[in-house]
Amino acid sequence: MPVSPDGPWLTIVGIGEDGVDGLSRTACEALERAVFVMGAPRHLALLPPLTAALHPWPAPFEDGIPALLARRGQPSVMLASGDPFWFGAGTTITRHLDRAEWVAHPALSTFALAAAHLGWPLAETECHGLHAAPLTRLRRSFAPGRRAIVLVRDGASVGALADYLRAEGFGASELHVMEALGGHRERVRAATAETLAFDDIPHPVAVGIAFAGGGDVMPHTSGLADDWFEHDHQISKRPVRALTLSALAPRPGEMLWDIGTGSGSIAIEWLLAHPSTQAIGIEADPTRADRARSNATRLGVDRLRLIQARAPDGLADLPKPDAIFIGGGLREALLETLWTMSAPGTRLVANAVTLESEALLASWQTRKGGELLRIELATAAPLGTRRGWRSSYPITQWSVTL
Repeated sequence: MPVSPDGPWLTIVGIGEDGVDGLSRTACEALERAVFVMGAPRHLALLPPLTAALHPWPAPFEDGIPALLARRGQPSVMLASGDPFWFGAGTTITRHLDRAEWVAHPALSTFALAAAHLGWPLAETECHGLHAAPLTRLRRSFAPGRRAIVLVRDGASVGALADYLRAEGFGASELHVMEALGGHRERVRAATAETLAFDDIPHPVAVGIAFAGGGDVMPHTSGLADDWFEHDHQISKRPVRALTLSALAPRPGEMLWDIGTGSGSIAIEWLLAHPSTQAIGIEADPTRADRARSNATRLGVDRLRLIQARAPDGLADLPKPDAIFIGGGLREALLETLWTMSAPGTRLVANAVTLESEALLASWQTRKGGELLRIELATAAPLGTRRGWRSSYPITQWSVTL
């Protein structure tokens, strides 16, 4: 039975553990009309007898997309957990379709069910989908008195979450382990991360976390303390980093090139500024590149991309940046290349510590404009039986819009 060219052929139905009892009338009608229904085996098992052909999603998920797209023009249903567009499969499919090809009927999300069970205000509770993402994405959320609801793959992931909380000094956090919420298999148990010993946690599972403990809490401002990063002293120090991030001015969705990334501290704090920011670190030294990657993962921004190259080598094929930071390898040829290849409006910030690099920036500022800033820092240090100021090398910073 072909679908009218004026209407969608695909209906995306969000389904909960209560099966068809929780579906709207229009969602049920879509199932009755369908000639093809695709979903996870546990979702298909929740359906009543249908005339449609039932097709389970393969693993990995992406392998099932061609089979669904091959049904284009036939009334078809794709089943997804709860709300398909909140850490769900909805956008994975719709990015392949025109807007007129599909319609969606979401059900209650697991986050809504979990918040209702716990009595937590959802607007004030962090929500994370970690089925295929590292637990370190939670690191910035670790703060006593805060709460989060996370979706994880299975019982082993719950154990790994408890281990991670303990390792970071938050073993006192209370974990509410919620299985199959909204269905007849629903079960909710609680334990602290220190005492969690459940070995029979089935999928699907969500965990409500009430953070507690004495571990280090990550600040939410630019200029993290240097000891948050592993480094070989090739790092933009905290006050300089804060001024540099202020000049780079990260905005949602923007891309940064961090040239001479070193420990990755600038790129990492750029990524911490907003969940949608992107960054590419360009670093010639393989040890430093690995260290930057490790720092990013440990601090919860696993989306940092590292390119091992000495700029301007390797830049031509990269996605165009909205901002560029030069922390190492500053030279005339690099500035010439960046000025030629960058789109108008790109923001560039370069830091120099040597006289030669400072002279280069002064020359370029005379020709191209922008702002020169001299950063001179001193810290109190022992001086005999008293104390005095110990000065660091001054930093010259050039910021300009190309």
